Amino acid sequence: MEFELHPDLKPLEFLLGTWKGAGVGDYPTIEAFNFGQEVSFTHIGKPYLIYASRSWLIEQDGSVGRPLATETGYWRPQPDNQLEVTLAHPTGIVEIYVGNVAFNRIEMQTDVVARTQTAKEVTAGTRMYGLLPEKDGARDLGWVYEMAAMGEPLQVHLSAQLKKAG
Repeated sequence: MEFELHPDLKPLEFLLGTWKGAGVGDYPTIEAFNFGQEVSFTHIGKPYLIYASRSWLIEQDGSVGRPLATETGYWRPQPDNQLEVTLAHPTGIVEIYVGNVAFNRIEMQTDVVARTQTAKEVTAGTRMYGLLPEKDGARDLGWVYEMAAMGEPLQVHLSAQLKKAG
């Protein structure tokens, strides 16, 4: 079923669809790794985007490895190009981000990070999403995630470049 785009979603319209690609991860508490990722942004005619992401390890030989992270949430545009994002992780972490949208670029930081008793300690994060310069008639979506966790200060943990699928 196709729904009309809610007018409040116009600044986020560039995100709509499914994006697939690869990225890199690193952090002082783990070994560096490569990963594949699929991200989708959909809507149902209401003033929010529905977000889902899943990722998997890319082995050194380039083959698909074990599943890695998954997260789901809602992206809610606010007046004056502001944005509120809620994300839930099956690892027991829930994040609320606040930020802004300008010129096909989103910058946001955590307002709240909550976790269950058994979840790893994550205390803060920032995320940046944006369309990269056009190449071969298409624009990829790039993103970077900085994280403060396990006693480490805020630093780059993940980044990826995704192509629009279909």
